[in-house]
Amino acid sequence: MKRIIFVFVYLSFAGFVFSQQTRQDYINKYQMLAIEEMGRSGIPASIKMAQACLESAYGQSELSKKSNNHFGIKCKSHWKGQKVYYDDDHKNECFRKYKSVEDSYIDHSNFLMANPRYAFLFTLRPDDYKGWAKGLKQAGYATARHYDASLIKIIEDHKLYRLDHKETFSPMNVYEQKQLSNPGISNSVTINPYNTHKIIKINSLDAVVAIKGDTYEIIAQELGINAWELYRFNDRPQGYRPQPNEVIYIQSKKNRAARKHTTHRVGEHETMHYISQLYGIKLNPLLRRNRLSPGQEPNTGDVIYLRKRKPAN
Repeated sequence: MKRIIFVFVYLSFAGFVFSQQTRQDYINKYQMLAIEEMGRSGIPASIKMAQACLESAYGQSELSKKSNNHFGIKCKSHWKGQKVYYDDDHKNECFRKYKSVEDSYIDHSNFLMANPRYAFLFTLRPDDYKGWAKGLKQAGYATARHYDASLIKIIEDHKLYRLDHKETFSPMNVYEQKQLSNPGISNSVTINPYNTHKIIKINSLDAVVAIKGDTYEIIAQELGINAWELYRFNDRPQGYRPQPNEVIYIQSKKNRAARKHTTHRVGEHETMHYISQLYGIKLNPLLRRNRLSPGQEPNTGDVIYLRKRKPAN
């Protein structure tokens, strides 16, 4: 009997650990999507991630698995995309179906930005996740009585408020370097214990993450490329020393951002170089597109155009 009880307790504990791991795996997998969309839309990454966790059951719900719909967004009259039908508040309701999870995250931002009833939320501080949670409940995003409390609990249980400061979780293991004297970007994966550089993909570009003591010359020698190419790829002057956790592109950045990224709203202390690294865009074309001169920096809250030329005043 004792053995049976032990086995039951062990299996129960194992199930709990798996559940917790599944939840953290979901956050690890999609955290950068939430951060990218925060930069584009102004929606706190903590709120977006908490809504996705809640609405998709951490990616385990039938709707999210079969339709890539991670925010429970229903079709509405203007939806022109694919549709699926599930029982929700009423029987056989129409929900949006997406080609990818990324499309779901992007459409969630567009949905909130385009709907006037959510407009007041965008006047809140970018790290006011409690205000956003209560505002979403007030505006009727969901009918659950304790929707706001559920979001806040998810955020605080998983420390998702870190995402609002662009600090991500393992295995990303990132904290963004934004000192005014040395602005940079940190968008990395866990560092290899043997101090080699693992090639990662950011915006479809190959990159590595700097570790303590790195120079462009060290990285270039390891990867069999020229140091001058790294300086050029990353818009850095000769002799620049990368900071730990700073992303270093090992191929030429692009002239414009991916189609899904059209604009970026400037956060505190963000520079044009930082934005160029974030989206994998060459610095000079980005400056010209936004009618800025080399060395000229935007103000907090400015809209930076990532694909098309900024309209003339």
